[in-house]
Amino acid sequence: MSADDVDLIVEAWHRERPDLDVQPLSVLSRVTRLARHLDHARAEAFQIHGLDGWEFDVLAALRRAGQPYALSPGQLSAQTLVTSGTMTNRVDRLVERGFVHRSPDPADRRGVRVELTDSGRRAVDGAFTDLLKREHALLESLTDTERAELAELLRTLMGQFPDS
Repeated sequence: MSADDVDLIVEAWHRERPDLDVQPLSVLSRVTRLARHLDHARAEAFQIHGLDGWEFDVLAALRRAGQPYALSPGQLSAQTLVTSGTMTNRVDRLVERGFVHRSPDPADRRGVRVELTDSGRRAVDGAFTDLLKREHALLESLTDTERAELAELLRTLMGQFPDS
């Protein structure tokens, strides 16, 4: 396999700082570069469907919830890792766009549910389908076995961050 930009960076640092173990760069610099490609693919997929990343995140959380595609604002905040104030603002904006609506929570008279509309479901389904095509393309140089191995290695690495 031929050297890539990261190999050149690692070699240069090893030459300039032989006193340091620069091996983490060979993994994590590639993860950073891959993340840039993934961010670009996500942005393109969402833009084509008229969504911002945060809109997709909220709509996707509702879609994954299954029928009736509804969650409380607190559940949405927890799943998208934002504060309740931020979620209120996001739900307001999604209501304006016709992607969600609020309704009373039948299990708690004081509570509210945020529910995906048909328009919201079409938007998130289209963006998700497009995103998966792009993600498959990012991984096409790996075999199915290599993908499974990489997923397991990344799961192990992420294990040190229990809240992620």
